[in-house]
Amino acid sequence: MGGGTAADPLGEIHEAVHLAHANRDALYVSPSGSDGNPGTSTRPFRSLARAARAVRAGTTVYVAPGIYNGGFRTTASGRQDARISWISTRKWGAKLVPPPGSRTKVAWDNRGDYVDVIGFEIDGRQHRDGLRWTHGIYNGGSYDSIRNNYVHHIAQKIQCTSGGGAAIGIDSYYRGVKSDVIANLIHDIGPAGCHFVQGIYVSTSGTVKNNVVYRVAEAGIHLWHDANRVIITNNTVTESNTGIIVGGGNFYHTKGPNDYTLVYSNIVYDNKMGISEQGRTGKNNSYRNNLVYRNARFNWSLKNGLTHSGTVSSAPLFVGENASVPNLKPSRSSPAVGQASPAHAASTDFDGRARNASTGYDIGAYQH
Repeated sequence: MGGGTAADPLGEIHEAVHLAHANRDALYVSPSGSDGNPGTSTRPFRSLARAARAVRAGTTVYVAPGIYNGGFRTTASGRQDARISWISTRKWGAKLVPPPGSRTKVAWDNRGDYVDVIGFEIDGRQHRDGLRWTHGIYNGGSYDSIRNNYVHHIAQKIQCTSGGGAAIGIDSYYRGVKSDVIANLIHDIGPAGCHFVQGIYVSTSGTVKNNVVYRVAEAGIHLWHDANRVIITNNTVTESNTGIIVGGGNFYHTKGPNDYTLVYSNIVYDNKMGISEQGRTGKNNSYRNNLVYRNARFNWSLKNGLTHSGTVSSAPLFVGENASVPNLKPSRSSPAVGQASPAHAASTDFDGRARNASTGYDIGAYQH
């Protein structure tokens, strides 16, 4: 699913910047810009909100490193042959922070179709006043991708209510379908003990691949509402209440169940609960080649007589799991090495390194 080579894990972003000069539909945003500018490379906009009013199908927005106010909505749609792409020109270089007098609970609210959001940092720590963020990136559109972003410290000091929250939400409420959440880093989401705040929340169809998720109040990855036919592969989830929830209920536009969901090659380790089916689920969900271990209450809770296969039941032996900023790459001696299924795996890992079929695919977000 894109990405660079092992030598250049940000190749996708670098190539996009290189091609910008030939793209007449390119717009630019920079901390040194002004919203009175035309958004060119020499006279960039200052805010993403201003760029959002100028985009059209086929536009690529290049956002220079710096700090920007979040709390905006993007509504323009691209097309299958003319996507709208928002790209931080340096991975995690463009950082969104809560604005003064925050009027929204969402850092980035996207309602457009065929939209890519690539390489941003969403940092909820510096709340000043107004509404606190409960969502990092909320996506209500179709055929969108949320890739290579860093979303952290969201919804930490909110009141715990059923309104909930998530670092990244892919929602069917506005009839969105088939969006992808790929290679994002997510941590410190929600107030401790709040079962309504998730890491990655999906209520429609799509894929969840190569994400690293830890310290989430409820589930690292949670499927609910109209979720079905979701592919969940090669994620690493730890230190959360539940690793992965596959479920359906409180339906918006369907009657469920959550069926034909595939959960392959994930590390679910050291959570209170491991992989759990909840609500209405079907008989065609599939669980293969996951490493599921040391989840305190249970490792597995499946329904409809389903079983799991190829499971690794031992510690993943991360490079540095006990640090405050853990290194969740598998060590060379990890039992995750070479034990993943190649089925539905992205061609690269979290860092953009190629997954190597000759040495075997590794379980989790990283190829060792």
